[in-house]
Amino acid sequence: MNTKVWKVDKFVDIFESNPHIVDAANFLRENEVVALPTETVYGLGGNAESDEAVAKIFAAKGRPGDNPLIIHIADREHLNRFVKEIPLTAERLMDAFWPGPLTIIFKKKEGVLSEKATAGLGTVAVRMPDHPVALALLRACELPIAAPSANSSGKPSPTSAEHVLDDLNGKIAGVVDGGATGVGVESTVVDCTDGIPVILRPGGVTREQLAAVIGEVQVDPALMDGAERPKSPGMKYKHYAPNAPLYLVSGTSEFFQRIVEEKEREGLKVGVLTTEECEDLFDADVVLACGRRAELETVAASLYDTLRRFNQMKVDIIFSEMFPNEGVGHAIMNRLLKAAGNKIISE
Repeated sequence: MNTKVWKVDKFVDIFESNPHIVDAANFLRENEVVALPTETVYGLGGNAESDEAVAKIFAAKGRPGDNPLIIHIADREHLNRFVKEIPLTAERLMDAFWPGPLTIIFKKKEGVLSEKATAGLGTVAVRMPDHPVALALLRACELPIAAPSANSSGKPSPTSAEHVLDDLNGKIAGVVDGGATGVGVESTVVDCTDGIPVILRPGGVTREQLAAVIGEVQVDPALMDGAERPKSPGMKYKHYAPNAPLYLVSGTSEFFQRIVEEKEREGLKVGVLTTEECEDLFDADVVLACGRRAELETVAASLYDTLRRFNQMKVDIIFSEMFPNEGVGHAIMNRLLKAAGNKIISE
């Protein structure tokens, strides 16, 4: 399969009549899968009402079929098409954070969406992306679009069209290249179907931001327990992993450096994931600064690109510093722990 690339400049006026957008929308209506940019990561989009299209998403990614997909829309009125009810808490969250990196879980109407897209659950995850190219494409195709991250399952999510092509070139119909994404980690997922809202996946909207709008917000214990059937993407299976084994290190920089030197004496090519403030503290074969520790948003924006750069450097093992588990740091640590398979080396 030849993977077509449509380059669209997100910094100019983007309309659904743009010829590249029209062409990509036609592919989606024909139940082909097309990668598209969002403000978080690139998504692999397909018609959420079509078993054929959704099956192509799973096949291209090599994704397990019991992992539900997020449905992307461009207009809140489209919710009425496949959602049973919209709770008041969900209304307030949409008012505050849509379009944006927030996914909300609703009870679904039966018989509208592909059962493959919702993994047979009675709920559906929905978001409205805050990206002009994504919104134009969604309006042009006039379909709810199921779109997990546009990468091979388990690998770091893509934050550029180049990342998508590295993983999926020849496996999908096309890629809408809208440049690099902004937030860098996936959307926060919140379940609003029963009482107090529950965070099922931390992401671009923090728990603190949610609480400021709706009050009490809980965090699902299943975030740390992969045994439970997932209600949200990212709750099961190893995710975001680079090619080399990744370990998180908890301790002083001296302790960290001793671990690096020990592995280098064993003949391994060692990579270190750190921040700009700490870059000079480490002596290793490959030291990559992933944003600034004082501004964790920059770490989130650079995380997946940095993990992919270690692949290019062909390191044998990677050690990463840890981050505060609050605010956007909660999302960063969630992704790093999944990428490392929860492996932490403590002093």
